[in-house]
Amino acid sequence: MAVLETIPTQLPLQVSSSFLDTSTIIALAVFFALLCACIIIGHLLEEKRWANESITALLLGLCAGLVVLLLSKFQSSRLLLFDEDLFFLYLLPPIIFNAGFQVKKKQFFKNFTIILLFGVLGTVISFCLISLAVGAILSATDSVCTLQVLSQDETPFLYSVVFGEGVVNDATSIVLFNAVQSLDLSDINAITALKLLGAFLYLFFTSTALGIVMGLMSAYIIKSLYFGRHSTDREVALMMLMAYLSYMLAELLNLSGILTIFFCGIVMSHYTWHNITQSSRITTK
Repeated sequence: MAVLETIPTQLPLQVSSSFLDTSTIIALAVFFALLCACIIIGHLLEEKRWANESITALLLGLCAGLVVLLLSKFQSSRLLLFDEDLFFLYLLPPIIFNAGFQVKKKQFFKNFTIILLFGVLGTVISFCLISLAVGAILSATDSVCTLQVLSQDETPFLYSVVFGEGVVNDATSIVLFNAVQSLDLSDINAITALKLLGAFLYLFFTSTALGIVMGLMSAYIIKSLYFGRHSTDREVALMMLMAYLSYMLAELLNLSGILTIFFCGIVMSHYTWHNITQSSRITTK
């Protein structure tokens, strides 16, 4: 009697070493390589006084786009899809918080009246001239290129005014846009204009107050609990998380997250920063 033994055959398993497809990995690799090249080349050109970093980024972007256009044989193609939620939830809050945290408070509040005239009144005038919701987006002028040319040490007054106006007018335009969206503009009259003004003032001052409260709360918590005696990382992490929490609370309450996190950063740099340990100060600065 013949006994047949069946030996199970094992089929080779196709195991993927990555959860991303190849095209996404290539696109991300090229993106980060361009960022590294922008920093290195921009530094070299700025040392030679040939061009600043913003011009370098612009030229590298144009060259990269031209290469993609040639490789795709002049057909419409996309390497990465940019989601607006990614920008507003993850990229924008650290940028605005850093602007508020690093701002020169003495120069900023010394010229605060001038900054408000340009940032708020100037944006409102431009908004009225261009008109309503579209105007609220287009009326905020960008001061990035101007700041690249100005020197903070040589022209502190002009730099402070341009920097403050650039931040305030962005926040003002978003507050205006939210105020316009909350109104019924099918029948525009004097009452609608007053409602728009009231909604703008409510969003502006409420968002500012929320940012100040969150900044003071972070200073009180760190001072009373003294995290530095246990870990420097906890102090820095708590500051970052409370700043991000202020942004999310503002969005949850339908306020301006940008204005909230900006003033939260200013308050943190003035109060919270002086209550943390020396090692945490070096880390945050």
